[in-house]
Amino acid sequence: MKGEHQAPVALVTGAARRVGAEIARTLHAAGSTVALHYRSASAEAQALADALNSERPGSAWTVRADLARDGEPEALVEAVLARHGRLDALVNNASSFFATPLGRIGLDAWNDLIGSNLKGPLFLSQAAAPALRAARGAIVNIVDIHADRPLRGYPLYSVAKAGLAGLTRALALELAPEVRVNGVAPGVIEWPEDPGQFPPAERAAILAATPLGRRGDASDIARTVRFLILDAPYVTGQIIAVDGGRSVHL
Repeated sequence: MKGEHQAPVALVTGAARRVGAEIARTLHAAGSTVALHYRSASAEAQALADALNSERPGSAWTVRADLARDGEPEALVEAVLARHGRLDALVNNASSFFATPLGRIGLDAWNDLIGSNLKGPLFLSQAAAPALRAARGAIVNIVDIHADRPLRGYPLYSVAKAGLAGLTRALALELAPEVRVNGVAPGVIEWPEDPGQFPPAERAAILAATPLGRRGDASDIARTVRFLILDAPYVTGQIIAVDGGRSVHL
C-alpha cells in the first residue's frame, strides 16, 4: 500500500473513541496517515489527532460527517482526497447501537441504525472506490457476531449488521481485483456506556457463555484490522470473528 514518497492514507470512521480510536492508533503506528472521522465527539477526536501528531507531525487530522445524511459520505471522501490526493484504506467502524423492541420501531431508529451501520458504509465505499482502486487498497467493515445470530431486543441493529456483512461480500466481488474488502465481527469488546443495556447479571451470563471466559480488548479488533489491511494480500470477502469463541457457542 505504501507509495514511494508518501505514507498510505487511512480513513477511519467513528475514530474519536473506543474501538475506532484504537484502530486509528494501530494504523498510525504502522506508518499510515489517518483521517479521523467523527460525528459529535469533536474534542476527543482532536485530542487523538494532537497525540498522534506529537509522534509524527502532520500525520493525523479530524473531519466531521453524519454518515446517515444524504451526500455526507461523498463529501467526507472528497475532503480526504482534497487533502492527500489518495486513499489507501477505508475502515467502516462508525456505528449506532441501541435496543428497538418490535412494535416500537420508528423511522428515527431506522434512519439512525441503518444509516450508520449500512447506508454510510455503502456510500462511503462507493465514493472511495476509484481512489482505492488506484491505490490497490483495502476496505475493512466492522460487522458484529449478531449479524448472523440476531440479538433479542435489537432486531433493527441485527438486520443492519447483517446487511453490512452482505455488503462486505458483495463489495469484494464488485471491487476485485484491485481492492480487497473484508470484515471483522467483534464479540464482547467494550460494554455499552449506557448502564441500562446489559445489566451486571446479563453481562456475567454472556461471559460465562464465551469459551475464553472474558471480555476482549479494543486492541484485539485493531490488530485484526491491521492484518487485513497490511498483511493479507490474498484475503478478500471474509469476515473474521474476534469474539473469544462466543459465536461457536451461540
